[in-house]
Amino acid sequence: MDGRALCEIEHVSRYLYAAPVRRCVMSLCMKPREDSGQRLLQFEAETEPPASLNEEEDSFGNTKHVLNVHREHDALEITARSTVETAPAATLPGSLGAGAWEETRSWAVSFAYWDFTHASAFARPSPALDAFVERLNVRPVGDPLESLLCLSDTLHHAFEYVPGSTSAISPIEHILESGRGVCQDYAHVMIAVARSWGVPSRYVSGYVHAKSGSQAMESATHAWVECWLPGLGWTGFDPTNQSLPGERHVRVAVGRDYQDVAPTRGVLLGGGASALEVEVRMRTVAAG
Repeated sequence: MDGRALCEIEHVSRYLYAAPVRRCVMSLCMKPREDSGQRLLQFEAETEPPASLNEEEDSFGNTKHVLNVHREHDALEITARSTVETAPAATLPGSLGAGAWEETRSWAVSFAYWDFTHASAFARPSPALDAFVERLNVRPVGDPLESLLCLSDTLHHAFEYVPGSTSAISPIEHILESGRGVCQDYAHVMIAVARSWGVPSRYVSGYVHAKSGSQAMESATHAWVECWLPGLGWTGFDPTNQSLPGERHVRVAVGRDYQDVAPTRGVLLGGGASALEVEVRMRTVAAG
């Protein structure tokens, strides 16, 4: 046994409309990635009413599906089922050694990391972020790895995890000023701070099957952060749960922030007001 796990996930998104929808086109981002030690063993998606699903890959290497429904409907249910083999959290060194900051900051002018070293829609500089950093004295310490571990711990203790306190499109000012938020808010703040230090940082969407006592829900969609570090490559940090992503985390997609990896996004004709219900069921067992 090497600490790997098998995760079975069922993710149901149910849209309810106040008036009939005549046509809908959506982009789905629900198929788990196959990299960083994670293996996708099975994936299927189905909808009610039935829809055509066409697979494509975006610029960040994520698999997405374009959904088209051409018939009138007053509800749309999307069910994605996955079986994924995950890897335990990486063992990190005590330090990255001399010159790590210089190497890391040199990537800020590299085209390869441009998207992850500059501001994006939800991970950007702001007066509220400046005030937060000043109030908590959030500064780089030691080497980049030590600094990011400290930053993750600081955010975990600085904020209160409150489901429903923010929405999917809330700016970082909401959590910075209220002290309340959810996983995507923690991730956006950490990314914004890390990028201000010159560290390439990206948003990770996926699922977590939490252990007892964790702040995150028992089984839920989740978000965390990956930073590119010398000698380590993309390294994960989960500030919401004060942990390193491991065998209970399933990676679905990566991007600059939530806007790049929303599970569902689209346009429709008709429909009026709408409501979205999401259910995630997840079972994790040790891989034999």
